[in-house]
Amino acid sequence: MRRRLLLRLRGNAGYTLTEMLTVMIILGIVLSGITVMFRAGIQAEVRANREYRAQQNARLALDRMRRELHCASAITPNASPATSILVTLPAACFGSDTTVTYATASVATGRYRLTRAAGAGTPVEIADYLTSAAVFTYTPPASSELGRLGVDIPVNLNYPDTSTEWRLQDDIVLRNTTRL
Repeated sequence: MRRRLLLRLRGNAGYTLTEMLTVMIILGIVLSGITVMFRAGIQAEVRANREYRAQQNARLALDRMRRELHCASAITPNASPATSILVTLPAACFGSDTTVTYATASVATGRYRLTRAAGAGTPVEIADYLTSAAVFTYTPPASSELGRLGVDIPVNLNYPDTSTEWRLQDDIVLRNTTRL
């Protein structure tokens, strides 16, 4: 019986230490490659979601501005191009606010946020990751046309990499302004 056990232990039925180490090293290389690919995929998805949210917030901000500005009777910019505008809304417009201020505020180098303040209220963020503070260009009413506000919102999560910048531009006609 003892001899049988010794013959079994000396047989070639198992793996050598060298074979086991080789398999473990190859498995480690394959698994680390797969892990790197999964991590890169997850990071790309997170970045795409952040960019989508920033772009969507800019679109929603412009839509909200467009609705209010179509009803506005006057706009007072702080400069041209402007970093803030004071919008005067007639009493017939929706809401109880008679003035609304849209302004950009610096967050970090090359990053601005667009805010909206109703009356003398606290500014509320409506868009972020803008790369320029001067987003408004006001054209006052003339004899042949109504007043217009040009809005240019550049959005970029990866400043200063300009290849990932996305711009949202619109000219909003102020329907309640009077021609001169």
